[in-house]
Amino acid sequence: MCGIVGYIGKRDVAPLLLEGLQRLEYRGYDSAGIALHAGGKSGGLKIAKAKGRVRDLEARLPKRFAGTTGIAHTRWATHGAPNDENAHPHLDADGKVAIVHNGIIDNASELRAKLEADGVEFASETDSEVLAHLIGRSTADTLEAKVRQALTGVEGTYGIAVLHADFPDRIVAARNGSPVVLGIGEHEMFIASDVAALVSHTRQVVTLDDGEMATLKADDYRTYTTEGSRTSASPTTVEWAAESYDMGGHDTYMHKEICEQADAVDRVLRGRIDDRFATVHLGGLNLDAREARGVRRVKILGCGSAYHAGQIGAQLIEELARIPADAEPASEFRYRNPVVDPETLYIVVSQSGETYDTLAAVQELKRKGARVLGVVNVVGSAIARATDGGVYVHAGPEVCVVSTKCFTNTAVAFALLALHLGRIRDLSVADGKRIIAGLRKLPAQIAEVLRGEDEIAKLAAEYANAKSMMFVGRVRGYPVAREASLKLKEVSYVHAEAYPASELKHGPLALIEPDVPTVAIVPDDDLLDKNRATLEEIKARSGRILAVAHQVQEKADHTLLVPKNEVELDPILMGIPLQLLAYHSALALGRDIDKPRNLAKSVTVE
Repeated sequence: MCGIVGYIGKRDVAPLLLEGLQRLEYRGYDSAGIALHAGGKSGGLKIAKAKGRVRDLEARLPKRFAGTTGIAHTRWATHGAPNDENAHPHLDADGKVAIVHNGIIDNASELRAKLEADGVEFASETDSEVLAHLIGRSTADTLEAKVRQALTGVEGTYGIAVLHADFPDRIVAARNGSPVVLGIGEHEMFIASDVAALVSHTRQVVTLDDGEMATLKADDYRTYTTEGSRTSASPTTVEWAAESYDMGGHDTYMHKEICEQADAVDRVLRGRIDDRFATVHLGGLNLDAREARGVRRVKILGCGSAYHAGQIGAQLIEELARIPADAEPASEFRYRNPVVDPETLYIVVSQSGETYDTLAAVQELKRKGARVLGVVNVVGSAIARATDGGVYVHAGPEVCVVSTKCFTNTAVAFALLALHLGRIRDLSVADGKRIIAGLRKLPAQIAEVLRGEDEIAKLAAEYANAKSMMFVGRVRGYPVAREASLKLKEVSYVHAEAYPASELKHGPLALIEPDVPTVAIVPDDDLLDKNRATLEEIKARSGRILAVAHQVQEKADHTLLVPKNEVELDPILMGIPLQLLAYHSALALGRDIDKPRNLAKSVTVE
């Protein structure tokens, strides 16, 4: 969740680190800091850190704060309040070791108690400071050995970068459950928790695996396990250039990414449609036709928006492939001692490919012998590497904490997967062609929805001051309602709840009043009359209604019209105006749209 940046080379390091931290601001954070080798005759480490934004850190840097090797961090608080003392980097007692750490040390309290009993005084409340002291107290001869020795007693997750005053020619990094990426330059090396911090300087990267460490020097790098055995990590080329991470003339990343969805959906479809057999090519599945026909059930796991996309995916798979399918939160899955069935295909969903709860579910499933596929956005991410195969959603970099284009592309990727499985099983050629025609219409229809932004902005201003909002939908519309409710909460801080429309009369109808508007998903399908009956129930209790529909709804106060596609694909389009509703509600309320309070983009802690 936090951000790590590091550099070793010949350039002045502080401006590079500040730039990298700014590119990682989207991940969510509450404080920032830098440590560097001072160089020169005096040597030693210099450190600066501050509560608040990267600009607050930049304002606090001393005038003489120069060096060519350093590490930096943006912190999202877990242990200890957001303040200067708890900000990273952390030093050991002698001021010789500086560390930045993402993740959580599960046995930090036990380790801290032992260190305090030995006379160590802590300067912060964090679990991370434990690592600095363990490394500093190690009697090993090399920095690599000191870090390895310290990590042997650590339980939990970490992505770390370490400086040592006695080893000014290197940075040592290690990973277990939290991403670490090396950037390979010309006579300079970089380290980061996300390629976004690297791509303006290099597109050649090495991604560490769990249990792997690295030593970076200005002219080379080497990787090895935490036991010391060498590993052979070769660089790969990052798909996206630095410009992909810029705002591109928009006021916020969220607005940019909403507006990119027509192009993004075109990318996820490109090269995958097979007109001859009315199906699609998904070469990364590593699942042949015989194996696909042997699947008796599909279980989809994800967190947040990925979970909601999985709910849409489960319905698509049931409708098109006629395989029983359901979705549940990955964060709950492994704690309920699930029955892992060899005839069930498990699919995990993650935008970043690093979501810890989802990755832990993958590891539990693999341990029990399950076949696991991934639906992820980031190529080469931990989940992409840990699964047996999968589908990349090709949404491009998504910088805003709130997911929009990646959610939409993930839903489209599930439509492709459902069509693929359906055509292997019992879906007819005619139905395959019908779905393909619908998929091809999506980019133009998304663009049509986006052209209605001005109308949506006016409605958002009218509804933004509601004390709470209800979102309802039936069957295909329910996941859309859930995702729209989440979007509004995340970015505008307006309380919202989502319910199946049929459940209103079983309790939530008690909440309906003029100050609690309802957003109703009303597709033109076989449940249209049922949905209209729900609108009648709400109206009879003086509730205001905003309908998202294919035709004007008489009982609604306002209707957002969405172009009609195939009934199976309609949910993909019906969520997009509600992204704009959440965005413009937040804008009307003056929220920090790209960095909502308390949230982070890539949730790499449990």
